[in-house]
Amino acid sequence: MSDAPLYDIAEGPEGGRAFWLNAADGVRLRVGLWTHPGAQGTVLLLPGRTEYVEKYGRAAGDLRARGFATLVIDWRGQGLADRALDDPMGGHVTDFAEYQLDFDEMVGFARAQGLPEPYYLMAHSMGGCIGLRALMRNAPVKAAAFSAPMWGILIAAWMRPMAVALTTASRWFKFDSRYAPGTGAKSYVLTAPFAGNSLSTDPEMWEYMRKQALAHPELGLGGPSLGWLKAALTECHALTLLKSPAIPAMTALGSQEKIVDTAPIHTRMAVWQNGTLDLYPGAEHEVLMEGAAARARYFDTAAALFLKHR
Repeated sequence: MSDAPLYDIAEGPEGGRAFWLNAADGVRLRVGLWTHPGAQGTVLLLPGRTEYVEKYGRAAGDLRARGFATLVIDWRGQGLADRALDDPMGGHVTDFAEYQLDFDEMVGFARAQGLPEPYYLMAHSMGGCIGLRALMRNAPVKAAAFSAPMWGILIAAWMRPMAVALTTASRWFKFDSRYAPGTGAKSYVLTAPFAGNSLSTDPEMWEYMRKQALAHPELGLGGPSLGWLKAALTECHALTLLKSPAIPAMTALGSQEKIVDTAPIHTRMAVWQNGTLDLYPGAEHEVLMEGAAARARYFDTAAALFLKHR
């Protein structure tokens, strides 16, 4: 473990630090930490695909205001963590089990540093998929707060068999490092206009994301590889066959969600014991990057859940 860069673009609380870690298979990862005396616990924050530590600097401030320390991770293949492909903009893994190695290293770091307990899980999009699997592996957390979790890939029903066939063939014939159809090397927030974007309806938070991508393009990521898509489809299907863990959980979902498949979210949360589904009218994919009212609602609800389970 050694110090890693933590860029000012995070706009996080004072005293933030970042560290290099190495997963069990040797992949170098980065974590960002914001802690403070008197913290009532530590939130293990699991970002989505394409995301990075600095994007959650403001979230760390929101959590600090509610009494929590925050630990955020750069998953393998994104942020400043090691990337698997020669093309650094291509997001790639061959199996989602690789991300569990990253999560395990994150937990090991929290314990080694003596971060304030109890630990809680906060997970967005792809992080929600990784987080759900981690909970099923008995992650040492007391409660979980999800945001638009990727428990299903949004693909039209008529296209799904073709997607499965293409991604499977890509593995067989060794072209799984290629971009998935319709994607490429460009960062979404730098190419999409604010009007009609799929992430946030809040112009100020949209600009926050754009300014970060412009200031440090090395943090950005383009589209997923066919290998990543194959791994994601496999993991999402596998999770549908498993019962939800016996841990209190909440899930926030915007009514204008266009990134992940919402059906598995509704299905799972409808039967999750001690679980609640909170719908955010008008919100897009990133509730944590929406306007002040939506963000306050999310963090207040999550904090109440966490403090109830200590």
